[in-house]
Amino acid sequence: MLSLAYPWILLLAVLPLLFRQGKGQSAAVEAPVLPMGHWLTGLPGVSRSGSATPRWQKVMLLLCWLLMVVALARPQHAGETVQVPVSGRDMLLVVDISPSMDERDMILQGHSINRLQAVKRVLDDFISRRKGDRLGLLLFGTEPYIQAPLTFDLETVRTLLFEAGIGMAGRATAIGDALGLAVKRLRDRPQEQRVIILLTDGANTAGQLTPDKATEIASAIGARIYAIGIGAESKIERGWLGSRRVNPSRDLDEALLTRMAESTGGRYFRARSLPELEMIYESINQLEPIEQDGRFYRPVTELFYWPAGLALLLWATLQMLRLAGRRELADG
Repeated sequence: MLSLAYPWILLLAVLPLLFRQGKGQSAAVEAPVLPMGHWLTGLPGVSRSGSATPRWQKVMLLLCWLLMVVALARPQHAGETVQVPVSGRDMLLVVDISPSMDERDMILQGHSINRLQAVKRVLDDFISRRKGDRLGLLLFGTEPYIQAPLTFDLETVRTLLFEAGIGMAGRATAIGDALGLAVKRLRDRPQEQRVIILLTDGANTAGQLTPDKATEIASAIGARIYAIGIGAESKIERGWLGSRRVNPSRDLDEALLTRMAESTGGRYFRARSLPELEMIYESINQLEPIEQDGRFYRPVTELFYWPAGLALLLWATLQMLRLAGRRELADG
């Protein structure tokens, strides 16, 4: 639908009617009666008196004027009504990148991949489906650090996640400090929007803040914790003396993660394989809806540059024609 942002500006279209012609100067345009008219008389194609202005030039000048008036009125095209999803969630992804995440006990298409590779693969899809949410990324090992602050730029969060490497944050696992930093980042957000998704494969082995104390703080501000323990429970290791079955997740503190999640109204999930990890993030999608009621708006496309550009083109053409005419007279 076409519309004008400032339709009252169209009143300026009648301004040329305020000009009057002088006696004996039917082809020349004199200065208007209005005080503002004096600067108009200095424009190309408009004279105070004397030489006559050809009719075709006056028509082009009038057309230029009308086009500029239309441009000033700001013609717009309003598109169809669009619903914008509104999500009430600020989600902080807290991912363990300690050396234990290099354990190759996840299977993808018959090949072994490490735990961090599995997390990146699953989070890639999870992030892409959080349209309308603000996501942040916190990586931790011995020290936690914010890799991506809360943002609607999901592509940046995804890129920074894929750039994360094993051991970048140290060789230990500071779950309490990581959770404490996550709570600090979320505490200024509305209470119903605070969500922490914590993924680790071990126990708290470093840091100044205990996980229980950090959980207490998270509960106090209303932040929900969804904790995910990743790692297979059985793996065959081959050595010089033969093969043996081991538990690569023996260091995982499931009791702590369960306590942390349930104390804040969240849930604890166990991911023993890549399919289980995918199902967990799908479950979180259901628990934390992506969209709430949306806002409606009409996309508006500005069209003023078309009449403005045409007016300038006509003006330039007129000046070139006038210049060419003067040269012909001079040569003649």
